[in-house]
Amino acid sequence: MPKQTFFHLAKDKQDTLIQSAKEEFSRVPLHEASIANIIKNAGIPRGSFYQYFEDKEDLFFYLLNQLAQKNHERFISILKEKNGDLFETFIDNYQFMVKSHRKAEHKNFFKNVFLNMNYKQENTLANNIYMENQKNQYLSTINLINREKLNIQDERELHHVMKIISAVTFQNLIQVFVKDSTDEEALRNYLEQIDLLKRGLQKDYMNELT
Repeated sequence: MPKQTFFHLAKDKQDTLIQSAKEEFSRVPLHEASIANIIKNAGIPRGSFYQYFEDKEDLFFYLLNQLAQKNHERFISILKEKNGDLFETFIDNYQFMVKSHRKAEHKNFFKNVFLNMNYKQENTLANNIYMENQKNQYLSTINLINREKLNIQDERELHHVMKIISAVTFQNLIQVFVKDSTDEEALRNYLEQIDLLKRGLQKDYMNELT
């Protein structure tokens, strides 16, 4: 998280620093990024940078968290539009993310994020959707889900369902950049996997249990 001094900056100065950071993280992945380039483009001295952030990782994950928050807000909006249909919400959100991530101002940044994904980065992007350490957001999300459309018994199973769909979604976003597939190919592959989840993967499983 940024230090309080960052939030005391004027909005335009905050935006300049964030934009400079995004340009650097678009140029190279986090481990290759240079604070020198960030402060040069932002027009601030190195000492000022450390008054705002602990290090480049702190700045990177703040930026990533802001994007995750926007994604969560969009997810909630779509969920309301779809009357709580979880699968349709994920599909619509996935289509939006593919198109958004391909835009010139976002493409290289997300390419570096997804192709160099680690556990912390994935959790940062995902926690505003389903992680329990975001209690308020998590509860507000599950209360909007139409559970009658899902073959689940309780909230614990709902939590697992959301984690499974989220994992499939992230893997497909990664493949968009790895294979550089078209939007049509990306959506077709995603829909096939979502359809498998909807149908279940083992024949006559319920009959075997009885």
